[in-house]
Amino acid sequence: MRRVAVYVMAAAMTLAMAVDGHAQSAGAKKMALADEKFMKAAAQGGKAEVELGRLATEHGSSDAVKQFGNRMVTDHGKANDELAQLAQQKGVTLPSDLDASHRRMIDRFSKLSGDEFDRAYIREMVKDHDKDVKEFQREAQRAKDSDLKAWAGKTLPTVQEHQQQIRQMSASAGKATGGRASRGSSSGGSASPATSPSGSSKY
Repeated sequence: MRRVAVYVMAAAMTLAMAVDGHAQSAGAKKMALADEKFMKAAAQGGKAEVELGRLATEHGSSDAVKQFGNRMVTDHGKANDELAQLAQQKGVTLPSDLDASHRRMIDRFSKLSGDEFDRAYIREMVKDHDKDVKEFQREAQRAKDSDLKAWAGKTLPTVQEHQQQIRQMSASAGKATGGRASRGSSSGGSASPATSPSGSSKY
């Protein structure tokens, strides 16, 4: 009888583990495709923001660019860690490295320095954060997964602060460039499209 009881208990434990494993698997499968896609895209974008931020602190010429880059490293680094923890809970595998497109962008920026880096970085950050705000707003409103929805809603204000800050930097850079161009009318008098605030509208 004792041996039978042991067998029964062992069988019950095995069944419980199987059921629990199936429940976890089923829970992971409940993540909507759109939510999973957002998580992976946010992970890629966050990694790129951190790497570009590091480059900004090393290659940038202005204090504003360096400080903004440092904030990207801090804020997006924190958001990346939170997203990684959430993905693990949901059974979603996030990309461990940047994709080819983001890697090419990082390589391109690593070859720039000084004012040239500043102009290109500001333009890229305006484009990225305009896109990020829209995506985080959409996910904060429409995400199927409640935890992901909460994370997107919590992260959105920080992304909006980034957007506002980089737009102000872009406007200031555009005014400075416009002023130089007007003084040097013999060269054509037009501001560089890389630094003009209107230049980012095509993105």
